[in-house]
Amino acid sequence: MTTLAPMRAEAYSAFFEEAFAFYAEENVAAGCWRAEEASGLSREETERLLSQGLETPDHHLFEIFAAGGLEPVGYAWVAAMPMGHAKVAFVIQLKIRAEARRQGHARAALGCIEQYARKLGLSGMALQVFSHNPGAQALYESVGYRVASFNMIKPIVETSA
Repeated sequence: MTTLAPMRAEAYSAFFEEAFAFYAEENVAAGCWRAEEASGLSREETERLLSQGLETPDHHLFEIFAAGGLEPVGYAWVAAMPMGHAKVAFVIQLKIRAEARRQGHARAALGCIEQYARKLGLSGMALQVFSHNPGAQALYESVGYRVASFNMIKPIVETSA
């Protein structure tokens, strides 16, 4: 059984470095950011969102553990965010370590996050998934998420005349 535990203070620094690096990589892969600017942009946004670290209001950080495991297999970062007239649990990041993938940990973690959101009185769940990650899209659809909108991008590349 996969479980979530509130992130330990001693795990926060490593989580932060991994979280902003992951977000930078995903934005480069999606064509949203240039590689040379991605690290700085991602660090800036992550610092803004987690301005008080583990104590940032409405942000909930979890370590994900496999049954009987002593080391986390991943992490989840969830924020209680307004969406229209309600507040939802927005899954900012859900990451399972490569060696622990395809074992049901992400699916189980989403179920745990949903239970936690219910306890907080939140009315729904939301997340963003990059288009280059069909595996994540399939997982989210299989547990009841549906597409609410699309963001599209068209790079304009200068050509030499």
